[in-house]
Amino acid sequence: MGCGCSKLSACCWTLDQNGSIPEAANVENEGKGEVDGLPAFREYSIDTLKTATSGFSVENIVSEHGEKAPNVVYKGKLENQRWIAVKRFNRSAWPDARQFLEEARAVGQLRNHRLANLLGCCCEGDERLLVAEFMTNDTLAKHLFHCKFMFGSLASAIVFGEAQPMKWAMRLRVALHLAEALEYCTSKGRALYHDLNAYRIVFDDEGNPRLSCFGLMKNSRDGKSYSTNLAFTPPEYLRTGRVTPESVIYSFGTLLLDLLSGKHIPPSHALDLIRDRNIQMLTDSCLEGQFSNDDGTELVRLASRCLQYEPRERPNPKSLVSAIIPLQRDAEVPSHVLMGIRDGADAVPLSPLGESCVRMDLTAIHEVLENLGYKDDEGTATELCVVCAFLTVVLWLAAFIPNVDKPDARNIDIEEKG
Repeated sequence: MGCGCSKLSACCWTLDQNGSIPEAANVENEGKGEVDGLPAFREYSIDTLKTATSGFSVENIVSEHGEKAPNVVYKGKLENQRWIAVKRFNRSAWPDARQFLEEARAVGQLRNHRLANLLGCCCEGDERLLVAEFMTNDTLAKHLFHCKFMFGSLASAIVFGEAQPMKWAMRLRVALHLAEALEYCTSKGRALYHDLNAYRIVFDDEGNPRLSCFGLMKNSRDGKSYSTNLAFTPPEYLRTGRVTPESVIYSFGTLLLDLLSGKHIPPSHALDLIRDRNIQMLTDSCLEGQFSNDDGTELVRLASRCLQYEPRERPNPKSLVSAIIPLQRDAEVPSHVLMGIRDGADAVPLSPLGESCVRMDLTAIHEVLENLGYKDDEGTATELCVVCAFLTVVLWLAAFIPNVDKPDARNIDIEEKG
């Protein structure tokens, strides 16, 4: 967390006190028009999704824990060239097909530019899958916590061993977009969001943050609503095992702490730092000089309100939006510029090998090169041969990305999700 962070005035040490959706008709046949360029919710066949994901190939897994995740998420491409994210549930997760369809259709009615919207589902035999918009620029967790570099910072990271940390203005934009997404969902009767965390926020082609629609459904009919470390779980959930709209606000507070600190800090520890007037230990040292005392204090105060022990004392999504709007900075600057990534309109499509190199996934690179029949001069597919090919592609990417300046030396701590 570092001691060299922005000097934050100590003026908030005392914490502030303060219907289900009916079953949808068969929307596939309703003849609904497109909203924001998106088609109406529909059901997909398992064969269509197998084709789109190359038979649910390991190379197309984008889940946080890869193929070890209980419900694996794949990226895929439909015949109309639309990229999709496909969440494949554990076969025992939703035994009741009707209940799964009801839930999916209800979430599929939502259409908003702050969401990675649900496009459809699949319910054939014991298969249960959700199909959503695919967001190309990864998750908030990977931008804040991990060495997963996108186009704008990849060459810098490869050559100098560092990545550009997310700017203060972009962190505030993430907070606003997330609050607006929650406000929209609440207005449509979907106030519950399961296991809200930094892995649920994804970035689109233009670098804008969106809330994944997958969290609007539980991972199983009777499953847990929170899969994270218990230290980050709302206290009332530990008591009752039920998620409430106020529980979602608590999780929003933990995300504000993530944005402020650049780390995944247990709320109890963060609140202790706030009470002890030790805000400097809470603030990301990479943000030094990027925000005023008042802005930092207001964000800390808002996080503290969200993390109140009593659910009734937490703010609602509408008040979150009202509180965060005045904090916005550089509103005229496009998100992709603040993020240091290529605009979607300028992005160059990559082959599977190129995408594997961007992820620095040596296993995927090895598999792609073996499938391509890549061998050394003696006809042997050695590990050294694979590594050399990898470095060749990396150097090509570094040369391809223009105007990369060496970043200042920073001590970037990386914390895996609990």
